[in-house]
Formats: sequence, structure tokens, C-alpha cells
Amino acid sequence: MILFSFFGSLMLAGVVAFLFEKWGWTHNGIIPSVFIAFGAVLILYFLRALFGISLGSPGVTAIVGSAAALILIPTEYANRRRQDRKRR
Repeated sequence: MILFSFFGSLMLAGVVAFLFEKWGWTHNGIIPSVFIAFGAVLILYFLRALFGISLGSPGVTAIVGSAAALILIPTEYANRRRQDRKRR
């Protein structure tokens, strides 16, 4: 059951990353967004396993964690990258 929730969390992170790119909320590219979402889900999954810290079920934790990482982390970097392209 543990592996099912782990791989299910990773699948949800991939879906969230893909949808964020399709809806235009992030502009990192699909592959970088998926890796960012995977990293967030891994961190939250390990926090849940080691310390019992979670936001609810593994699915809810995966969706919230990947969405938060995609919104908060790469936004500044992507904006800087776009500004550098405009200057050239």
C-alpha cells in the first residue's frame, strides 16, 4: 500500500504540472515543471513518512504540494529568464 500511495502521488504531481503548463499558470516547460512538482511531492512524502506531517491524504498532499511549488518556486526564475530574452 505504501508504494501505491508513493507512485500515485508522483502521478498526481505530473498531472498537476502538465495542467499548470497547459493553462498558462507557469512558463517553465512541461519537463522542468514535472521535475519541480516531483521534488515537492518527494519532500512532502518524506515529511509524512518520517515525522507524520501531512495535509490530509497522500493525494491531497501531492496536489497541494506540487501546485505550491509550481506557483512559488520557479516564478521568479522564469520571469527573470523572460526579461533577459526581451533585452537581447
